[in-house]
Amino acid sequence: MAVPVTRRRLLAGSGTLGAGIAFTGAVEALFSGCAQAAEVGGTAGYGPLLPDPEGVLDLPRGFRYTVLSREGEPLRSGQGPVPSHHDGMAAFAGRRPGEVLLVRNHENRPNAAHRVPAVDGLTYDPEGKGGCTALEVDAAGRVRAERVAIAGTAVNCAGGPTPWGTWLTCEETEETAGTNGYTKDHGFVFEVDPRGRRTEPVPLTALGRFQHEAVAVDPRDGVVYETEDAFQRPFGLFYRFLPNRPRGGFGSLRAGGRLEAMRVPDVPDLSVVSEPGTVFERIEWVKVPDPLARSTPIRLQDFGPRGITHAQKLEGCYWGGDRVYFVSSYARSQEGSTGDHFGQVWSYEPARRRLTLVVVFGPGTDVQTPGESPDNICLAPQGGLMVCEDGDGAQHVFGVTRGRRVYPMARNRQNIGTADEPEWGEFAGVTFSPDGRTMFVNVYEPGTTFAITGPWRRL
Repeated sequence: MAVPVTRRRLLAGSGTLGAGIAFTGAVEALFSGCAQAAEVGGTAGYGPLLPDPEGVLDLPRGFRYTVLSREGEPLRSGQGPVPSHHDGMAAFAGRRPGEVLLVRNHENRPNAAHRVPAVDGLTYDPEGKGGCTALEVDAAGRVRAERVAIAGTAVNCAGGPTPWGTWLTCEETEETAGTNGYTKDHGFVFEVDPRGRRTEPVPLTALGRFQHEAVAVDPRDGVVYETEDAFQRPFGLFYRFLPNRPRGGFGSLRAGGRLEAMRVPDVPDLSVVSEPGTVFERIEWVKVPDPLARSTPIRLQDFGPRGITHAQKLEGCYWGGDRVYFVSSYARSQEGSTGDHFGQVWSYEPARRRLTLVVVFGPGTDVQTPGESPDNICLAPQGGLMVCEDGDGAQHVFGVTRGRRVYPMARNRQNIGTADEPEWGEFAGVTFSPDGRTMFVNVYEPGTTFAITGPWRRL
């Protein structure tokens, strides 16, 4: 069992005092899915963040950013303006050497300033303002193309890549036809081809209709794990989808399957678990009674006398090695959660049916302090993790080394508040190019996509 490390003690020891984030627990397990990360675990980051004279993005010395795309600017396809609210994103190898294909979510609600333009053949609901855009970035880091990848969806938050090279984009809403002007039900997952050849606006209904956040696919058997970011009590569930076509491939998830929700025996709310390293054996999976939530949201459905396990703010999700990791951004008792925390990372090992609390963010200090509320998360080819912060105060991308060292990688300087009450948009969609030389990341508001290059080294 790991000994909890206080925020101040850990940050002072790693040279990042003031970053406002701490990790505890069996951190080594987090990197089991990245061979490079497993081999190293040394230095703590790339040095302090230097103020950007342009007031956009602070980075360590030697790193530079390029703004690839901003909301409101013209799409290179001529289809309309770049949509608002840049969120989840993934990078895929292009056809040419060094070329990268980015698929980017737009978490647009009905009041979005810039909708995803409706395009014939790519639009699910003409009244839905969300969707995805796709960018082609050449080996020199220049955007060669930018276009609509799917449109007419709603509140596209996060998602996840598939082992067969597509992107699953998730709607974080449960609104139905007739509400907010929508002509179709929402709350689904859609499959997007980053190469633009096969995408159709077909909802993957068997994966459930709920407030989707992120997904991760087990490359061995095609099982899809899904997080639910429900805003009100009872909070969201953690799901798995057992596909009828486990070998995968584009369109395979349309063949249906079985949707189940995770039950941790005698644990109705994950927020009550506070000790990193806590392990639960014999995790149960319970069939979802009505995946389409025709009359009752899934989290409110009857899962039997033993109930089901909930958690507040289930967000980031990724596959690593032989397990899936998922994030609970925070839990607040005043909002209905059973316990309080500033963020958790859990791992689930399917072969052992074992759930482990790997990391606890915190500890219990002022929730306004920067460094709380982890959101999108990814493995870094240079070693360790990159974590997008979505909380109050300054907003960062933090790195975490295998040796439990925390370091700041980027800070957003774009003020969307006022001089007297500044506010900075959250980071989202952190991902790396297939060759590991470029980190791509979004700022949610104002919607901005960055490419970050520099002296990356193993950490």
